[in-house]
Amino acid sequence: MPALMPRPSILSIEPYVGGESKIPGVNRIVKLSSNEGAFGVPPGVQDAYAKLATELHRYPDGGATALREAIGARFGLDPARIVCGNGSDELIGALILSYGGEGTELVMSAHGFVMYDIAGRYAGCQVIKVPERNLTADVDAMLAAVGPRTRLMFLANPNNPTGSILPASEVERLRAGLREDVLLVLDSAYAEYVTRPDYDPGTALVEAGTNTVMTRTFSKVFGLGGVRLGWCYAPPHVADILNRVRGPFNVNAPAMVAGIAALAEPGWVEKSVAHNDEWRTKVSDGLRALGLTVHPSEGNFILADFGTAERARDADAALKVRGLIVRAMGAYSLPQCLRITIGNAEECGMVLDALGAFLRGRDG
Repeated sequence: MPALMPRPSILSIEPYVGGESKIPGVNRIVKLSSNEGAFGVPPGVQDAYAKLATELHRYPDGGATALREAIGARFGLDPARIVCGNGSDELIGALILSYGGEGTELVMSAHGFVMYDIAGRYAGCQVIKVPERNLTADVDAMLAAVGPRTRLMFLANPNNPTGSILPASEVERLRAGLREDVLLVLDSAYAEYVTRPDYDPGTALVEAGTNTVMTRTFSKVFGLGGVRLGWCYAPPHVADILNRVRGPFNVNAPAMVAGIAALAEPGWVEKSVAHNDEWRTKVSDGLRALGLTVHPSEGNFILADFGTAERARDADAALKVRGLIVRAMGAYSLPQCLRITIGNAEECGMVLDALGAFLRGRDG
């Protein structure tokens, strides 16, 4: 062993593994493993990105002023309380490093987004994973897990990978049950896909107090996973802290022009959400008709339960034979499940055909 060693909590981290994108020996790949938008990159974004090519020698605006103003105008938010980041992952990590650290606790649901756990361990927090109820965050259990050293609580709503959601009333009850010195971070990466009326992505709670932050992303409905662009809406004092600790040019110029163009793309979100509603239902119903359990989802993905880890592995392998890549869920303690992104109509049909053939061949 080398004499130079990191803090012990670092060695407990299992490196994050993104969704697979290649299958050796397969020419046509259909990637449904990372919850990327079904329609790719908006046309206006492609044009704006290309036009910036001759300006790449210039440093970007370190304050992301135009982008923050565009976000504020789109969602009715105060730009001064918006902080942009290199994906929402950067902002999640910065919040944990700023308000957590050695001797503190971070509370999350058992099947919450794995980056909370990774960033929490990196900061030296003790990460407490709270059992869920029917793959949905349990507000009472989350509150019961809070101790005197708790400083952070993370809630993905809708949650990735389960797709479950808490109504605004339950999130409000969660916030009301926390001490004032506990920061509640509401990760609303999939907010645009939610159409139910009893949902709030976190705006109301951020504006109502001093201890709630909402994080958002351009990686999903806006189709910009490759440029890494996220943002958060925070109380002024939290935004001030994030602006102190983030890199001076943490968001690059192409990402900023892409984000502004994506926000302005006519009808893009509406088209994407309508497609997602239609095909999430069709894929879910189709898989249920094949005898699988499909958990209700409010995101652009579904969680299919194959009953056993072995059956899920075999199904994953059968999909890969046809060039279909979905996401195995062992890292989320759900080895019996596969998470399947809702792709375009052809891709969704391919998934149903492939799993139908697999299940008939295995169980018929």
